[in-house]
Amino acid sequence: MFGRDGRPTPLGAAFAEWGRIARTEHLLRVVDPVDDTYPRQMNRQLTVQESRHKPARDVCHGKRGTILQAYRDGMENQLGALGPVLNAIVLWTTKYIDATVARLRAEGHETRDEDNARLSPLKHRNLNLLGRYSFTASTPAAGVLRPLRDPDAPELDEGDDGAAPD
Repeated sequence: MFGRDGRPTPLGAAFAEWGRIARTEHLLRVVDPVDDTYPRQMNRQLTVQESRHKPARDVCHGKRGTILQAYRDGMENQLGALGPVLNAIVLWTTKYIDATVARLRAEGHETRDEDNARLSPLKHRNLNLLGRYSFTASTPAAGVLRPLRDPDAPELDEGDDGAAPD
């Protein structure tokens, strides 16, 4: 129990003081860093979080900037679906990044782990967020991905059919 009758218990007061210590340590490390590791780590974490916001905005608003539902429950449903859709995008992209790296390694190309660690599944230029979609009920073969594209093959530009390549 951290509080009683609007006042903190001794345990609650101890947790509050512990939080103040952590906040003070954080501020001191930001204002006067011993080395640049901590600020660099913070910047990296912020960059990852911000890079998640871009696909979330694009998926949620379809690049139009509006929530289409006029009532609160509908808005909550639309926003509630955002998490699973983003997770599906990240999973799909991750599987294909892994397949691409495996293919490059199989073809004898050198891929360094340091470079692979910088690959991000949050890139989404390849996804068509505004197009028409048709879904057919089928059972995909387990563990089978569609073929990877040949980077040297000609393909449609974004403006040719009004949609980005999938």
